[in-house]
Amino acid sequence: MKDKKHLRSSEWFGGKDKMGFVHRSWLRNQGYPDDYFTGKPVIGICNTWSELTPCNGHLRDFAEVVKRGILEAGGFPMEFPVMSLGETIMRPTSMLFRNLASMDTEESIRANPLDGIVLLTGCDKTTPSTVMGACSVDLPTIVVPGGPMLSGRFRGEKMGSGSMNWLIKEKRNVDGFSDADFTEAEVCVARSIGHCNTMGTASTMATMVEALGLTLPGFSSIPAVDSRKKLFAQLSGRRIVEMVKEDLKLSKVLTRQAFENAIITNAAVGGSTNLIIHLTAIAGRIGVELNLEDFDTLGSKVPLLVNLKPSGKHLMEDFFYAGGLPVVMKELKPKLHGDALTVNGKFITENYSEAVCYDNDVIASIKQPVQQNAGIAVLKGNLCENGAVIKPSAASKKLMKHTGKAVVFESMEDYHTRIDAPDLDIDKNSVIVLKGVGPKGYPGMPEVGNVDLPKKLLLQGVTDMVRISDGRMSGTAAGTVILHVSPESTVGGTLALVQNNDLITLDVENRSLHLEVSEEELIRRKNAWIAPKPLADRGYVKMYIDHVEQAHKGADLDFLVGGSGSKVDRDLH
Repeated sequence: MKDKKHLRSSEWFGGKDKMGFVHRSWLRNQGYPDDYFTGKPVIGICNTWSELTPCNGHLRDFAEVVKRGILEAGGFPMEFPVMSLGETIMRPTSMLFRNLASMDTEESIRANPLDGIVLLTGCDKTTPSTVMGACSVDLPTIVVPGGPMLSGRFRGEKMGSGSMNWLIKEKRNVDGFSDADFTEAEVCVARSIGHCNTMGTASTMATMVEALGLTLPGFSSIPAVDSRKKLFAQLSGRRIVEMVKEDLKLSKVLTRQAFENAIITNAAVGGSTNLIIHLTAIAGRIGVELNLEDFDTLGSKVPLLVNLKPSGKHLMEDFFYAGGLPVVMKELKPKLHGDALTVNGKFITENYSEAVCYDNDVIASIKQPVQQNAGIAVLKGNLCENGAVIKPSAASKKLMKHTGKAVVFESMEDYHTRIDAPDLDIDKNSVIVLKGVGPKGYPGMPEVGNVDLPKKLLLQGVTDMVRISDGRMSGTAAGTVILHVSPESTVGGTLALVQNNDLITLDVENRSLHLEVSEEELIRRKNAWIAPKPLADRGYVKMYIDHVEQAHKGADLDFLVGGSGSKVDRDLH
């Protein structure tokens, strides 16, 4: 007879001594019977629900559904909260707090009598932060993604909940939208529970965890309101109990092959550039080597298969009805590592062999894709020594090779003050350069890289320009936007030295971003450069500024890279 698996939770609940009494006794006030403390796997439900995180506002309900599945499978569910990051609410940027939320997740898991973990996620940073924290503990873990909203509907037009944000200035100045028009649009574009309904960062993160093998197959595409979302949540509750019995830890799923599969899948769905930052940080926590160049080498030649905003015209609800991610994974089978293990215990290509496409306008075949070579391009040059990125599928082809004069903004405040000034020396061929929005500089590396164009150019019919910054861009946005410039301007990268009217040459095909200034002149400017003062002198923000790594390393805190495992030797008495 096979020996019964030793449960980590038994180190808390299994003792017949004083501490066993203490650990069990105080939980008795919740009415738990004896058998809950004798051999049932304790499953922690890590809930990122918060009324301050609109995209995750339904996860309290989902937690109860997950509990049903855990109880059915013989587990003991224990729900706990962690810091929730609301992309649309938090200032100065939720990215500033991603690493803090990961610490909350990590320490909450390690300090408590948990054998397996269910991560309830949704809004952009709630997925990578919780996965990062869970990786540093390395217990059996499954992800329950909250799902996208239904498609927005505004005056007979299908509208993305994220896409409308980036059209506000244009709609007001070019199309004459009134305040009443925008009030109506606010409700119409966000008409159900769930996260953004484009292939923005939230949908990208959900796709990422499924491609990594951390969800049940097909889970990530289902809209939040669809009853099948709760069905999958309940099945996930059942499955995590079995994963504990199988000792199927994160480190067994998150191999180098799994990360390569996620990069390839992201390219095929036209996913957000934010995947780069988050996937790199997750790899650092689980101990898999992943470099910025990998996103180009592995993903840039992958065709775009999904016709979704911001790289196409449809929305996540349409994607699900067309067959969802399973169809994409089936099409990608020749390119994927088929022997990558997933949380259901099967290899990844096994999970999608029966997928059927119901709408080729939404999900194209690999033989007739929406676009060839659509993945992330990684640029190098004297302006981005450690790299920068661009998303070709969301950029203008005519600007992919371009030389223009720099129009420099030293900060977001400088940008807001001057961008619409009538006398601003700027035209459609100019290159907008935004400094001070990197990890240390803002701080937190906000999604401001796709800054609005000047009003006077919008009125001339200009819809896109080359924009360069050390910040990020929302996955819901589009444009010829160069992001994640590393080293950032605040630490003295070449970006800090750019001046108005300097020529900048972008050549995406040759992966080059070059400042047309002599080395001698750059040295002179560097010697005269004065580092800005840090924007915080206490608390978490100071710790973040002191320890955050640059974008090409995933912007994690240097002392959080890696993990400490699940062992806790000392008890509380």
